[in-house]
Amino acid sequence: MNDNAYTPPKVWAWKPGNGGRFASINRPTAGARHDKALPIGKQALQLYSLATPNGVKATVMLEELLELGHQGAEYDAWPIRIDEGDQFGSGFVEINPNSKIPALLDRSGPRPIRVFESGAILLHLAEKFGAFIPADPSGRAECLSWLFWQMGSAPFLGGGFGHFYAYAPDKIEYAIDRYAMESKRQLDVLDRRLAENRHVCGCDYTIADIAIWPWYGQLVLGELYGAAEFLQVHEYRNVVRWAEEIAARPAVKRGRLVNRTWGPDQLAERHSAADFT
Repeated sequence: MNDNAYTPPKVWAWKPGNGGRFASINRPTAGARHDKALPIGKQALQLYSLATPNGVKATVMLEELLELGHQGAEYDAWPIRIDEGDQFGSGFVEINPNSKIPALLDRSGPRPIRVFESGAILLHLAEKFGAFIPADPSGRAECLSWLFWQMGSAPFLGGGFGHFYAYAPDKIEYAIDRYAMESKRQLDVLDRRLAENRHVCGCDYTIADIAIWPWYGQLVLGELYGAAEFLQVHEYRNVVRWAEEIAARPAVKRGRLVNRTWGPDQLAERHSAADFT
């Protein structure tokens, strides 16, 4: 344990530039910080995102819908570079007052509909196209339970473990141990479920899989935080099997590229299927 024990002050005060990868953009206040209109393309669906795990959920969902033949799911995808503060532009804040990616503008009806939070986007698209969500009440409840399990659990993996293990300026043993333990517990929850089911909700591939895979699937495939060995992810054999199967899906391969602005394979913007070629 760290001998330099921290004693919280009576009243917390923000210290600008207090370290960490995103110190330059993190503030304790919400709202727009600069005027910047969002671009709008020709498609009915306008996605503003980045290929982080939460962003990948939306692009994989849209590509899966197109794979099924839902031409109404054609979309324009615009990059929101969160390390540069794009999420605090006035146009983006109008769609998502929480300034987080992804955000969707659905212009297919008489009035545009804004949808923010990745789980809400998945549910909106599933209901809009009648796909990747069970129709029967029991199956729907199971699917939504796992969808919200991901929404409630992943912050412990991302903002908890991922932050302190990969991004924090100081390695704090207690914080890393605490969130590593919780991340492994969550992997165990998922592994036990997948021991008895091909997909998270049973035989069928649903928005629950689409939500969970970018976080836990990429983690066990060694593509998140460089933490596969540290967390010994090979122990979760059922999760690995499931993750590999989903990674092989054509729509998932495409969706992972969209709004990606780093690495060897990038597709910063996407406006039609032709962009992949």
